[in-house]
Amino acid sequence: MPASYSSYSLFESPRRFPWWWACLALMAGVLQAWSLAWPWHTGGFPGHHGQPLWWLQWLSLAVLPAALLRVQRPWHGVLIGWAFACAWLCATFWWLFISMHTYGGLPAPLAVLAVLGLAAFLGLYYAVACGLFVAWRGKRLAGAVLLFAALWLLAELARGQWWTGFPWGAGGYAHVEGPLASLAPWMGVYGIGAVASAAAMWLAGLRGAHIARWPGYAALVAVAGVLWLAQRLPQAPVAAAPNKPVSVALLQGNISQGEKFQASSGIPMALAWYAQQLQQSQADMVIAPETAIPVLLQQTPHGYWQELQQRFASGQQAALIGVPLGDFEQGYTNSMVGLVPGQPEAYRYDKHHLVPFGEFIPPMFRWFTDLMQIPLGDFNRGGMNQPSLPWAGERWAPNICYEDLFGEELASRFVDNAQSPTIMVNASNIAWFGDSIAIDQHLQISRMRTLELARPMLRATNTGATAVIDRAGVVQQILPHQSRAVLQAQVQGVDAGPTWFAQWAGRWGLWPLWGLGVLVVLAAWLGRRRR
Repeated sequence: MPASYSSYSLFESPRRFPWWWACLALMAGVLQAWSLAWPWHTGGFPGHHGQPLWWLQWLSLAVLPAALLRVQRPWHGVLIGWAFACAWLCATFWWLFISMHTYGGLPAPLAVLAVLGLAAFLGLYYAVACGLFVAWRGKRLAGAVLLFAALWLLAELARGQWWTGFPWGAGGYAHVEGPLASLAPWMGVYGIGAVASAAAMWLAGLRGAHIARWPGYAALVAVAGVLWLAQRLPQAPVAAAPNKPVSVALLQGNISQGEKFQASSGIPMALAWYAQQLQQSQADMVIAPETAIPVLLQQTPHGYWQELQQRFASGQQAALIGVPLGDFEQGYTNSMVGLVPGQPEAYRYDKHHLVPFGEFIPPMFRWFTDLMQIPLGDFNRGGMNQPSLPWAGERWAPNICYEDLFGEELASRFVDNAQSPTIMVNASNIAWFGDSIAIDQHLQISRMRTLELARPMLRATNTGATAVIDRAGVVQQILPHQSRAVLQAQVQGVDAGPTWFAQWAGRWGLWPLWGLGVLVVLAAWLGRRRR
């Protein structure tokens, strides 16, 4: 007889709102956030917080379906899902308060309300998903597992893509380590999140009596088999010969956001320090972070930019430098400029995926951004698939700060294999968020991109985490947070075919995952109607 879980209640009547489980969902939401980057130091690199905890993400998420199985009214599921999501998201990006209040000048009460409002809005995706789960679940565990995973997947995709997307802290980022990491080159972070949610639902729906039944054992064997195959099957074509190591220098200026754009302190400090490091470095490639030069080129001291151009006009060295470009008439771009010997024109990369409120102003929200003091807060958008910088036998593909949250957009650079990147470069300025957990969360995001695309990632940042990540998502070297230093390293590019994720996401974006999720949910809805 098939396994069923029709007896839901433990502490409450299924028709009464389960306050006990709602409180557990709130606490589990906080743990979900901490699983992405544990906020306390647990060893490892100096100045670096603990690693993500994949098992904590799985266990904390299992509390949500466990609570949903105790209710029969869909609106109870909506409230429980909303409580979980709001707690999770607030605990994930609470540091937005620092950027809005400390550096943006927004009054503290308004900054708190803004963080809560954003979490509440994004939490609605998960609230609707949980309400639909309660309404359409069946009595069979297998069907409930598929439905919950599909609804969770659709909620994550909606958060990551609708209204320009804000996917920071998606559940799959906790799995840059652990058994599910091997799935990244196949299905990406959202696919990993769906598998983790299926495992969480399976754990929540099991009873002691069911584990002895063959479906329970079959599910365990199937999952173990998939993970075993994912680790051993080729994730991408292998290069005929490995690339030669290239020396790099990653600059971390550590100029606080409070003085970064101050004409009397931060600007001259940045101009002097970065110019000194660029002039003195002997590395094959020198990389300075986002807005390392914090003013437009025409605003730099006389001869400043010309001296840097002359420094890299000949020889065997090149540089990538973060600098805003443009003027009042044509608008501004958040850019990386590449100086390469023998090229009459500098390489240029303009940021494509801009940050709402920080880099572009959404319609009808001018009043909100006017309350804050954000310099250069309305940029023009660069193209989607800009060429890489060829140098030293590698193809260097920049992305700026927030852009590496969108793996499907980075994957579009791999459609033409002859021009696909061999090394990815992330230039960031997380000083807006102080010495907060945002630094470590962003590091895990970059690690996931290396797993998905099987390319090393170099991170040059203002305050951290400046690091070298290999193609397997392992941090090889890293500078302590909030330190002014130069990371000297060797990096070996990967000139091979794209991963399976890069192939399908580069061509079709995330539509295959959307389609899969909608098909499962539609099947559950039709099954509910027939019943």
